[in-house]
Amino acid sequence: MKVIQFREAIVEAMSEEMRRDESVYLMGEEVAEYNGAYKASKGMLDEFGAKRVIDTPIAELGFSGIAVGSAMGGNRPIVEYMTFNFSLVGIDQIINNAAKIRQMSGGQFNCPIVFRGPTGSAGQLGATHSQAFENWFANTPGLKVVVPSTPYDAKGLLKAAIRYDDPVIFMESEQMYGDKGEVPDGEYILPIGVADIKREGTDVTVVSFGKIIKEAYKAADILEEDGISVEIIDLRTVRPMDHDAILKSVKKTNRLVILEEAWPFASVSSEITFQVQENAFDYLDAPIQRITTADTPAPFSPVLLEEWLPNANDVVNAVKKVLYRD
Repeated sequence: MKVIQFREAIVEAMSEEMRRDESVYLMGEEVAEYNGAYKASKGMLDEFGAKRVIDTPIAELGFSGIAVGSAMGGNRPIVEYMTFNFSLVGIDQIINNAAKIRQMSGGQFNCPIVFRGPTGSAGQLGATHSQAFENWFANTPGLKVVVPSTPYDAKGLLKAAIRYDDPVIFMESEQMYGDKGEVPDGEYILPIGVADIKREGTDVTVVSFGKIIKEAYKAADILEEDGISVEIIDLRTVRPMDHDAILKSVKKTNRLVILEEAWPFASVSSEITFQVQENAFDYLDAPIQRITTADTPAPFSPVLLEEWLPNANDVVNAVKKVLYRD
């Protein structure tokens, strides 16, 4: 095992797959000469050259469409958005072409493409640069949505995404690129659609994904001092969702708290709540609690931003509520 940064895990995954398969290439804003806006493609231009690591204009609709056509023609493009906020400019290509082409062509075409970049807030970036779109893309049949939270998961899942024969939305975080974690030295692939129990517990299940799961870890440490055992499930993949892992844990702990960095309406936590009440209602000893961002655009003020985002104290309070200890 070696310890590397999240961004290095991304570089390793893409580079290994590009060495293995000549049809894989990377395109996006600043991915080549600048080594990536967050240095998540560092050194790749030197190794693979300008025909396979391609700097694009600031024209997301255009280069997303080029990538879709390229994928239909037999290549496996990786499209990096500087932030998924910018993917809205190219969302027509993602939703109406990449996600639907297999069905619309009667299986004559597939679209093996990865759209990747950071999601969610990253400090004082304002309302238009701090949005989480996991539930938007997960609402689209034909797309897979992956949101890893560790370097290990990022590398294994990105390699799987690149090899997948349909489009994958791969969402990262500007605030995780410097995170360090253990990654195997050799080849490994993680299956898309399988959650991971990051911490075993007996009293309550907390389900989360992406960078906000760190707040669940902090809360679990605080609650442990009060004798409360928290089980933390990292979804890793929002679509397809590992319902079985969630249901199995809820049937053990009988209580559920869901933590996500997104607005509450029609959120991922809404879907999880429905699935649990539909399939494990009799096991619940308390109403399900969910923790989301405030239902407003992201503020710029650091004081307001702190109130807007979920935090460990919110998780602690929600856990105590389902345990009737608030």
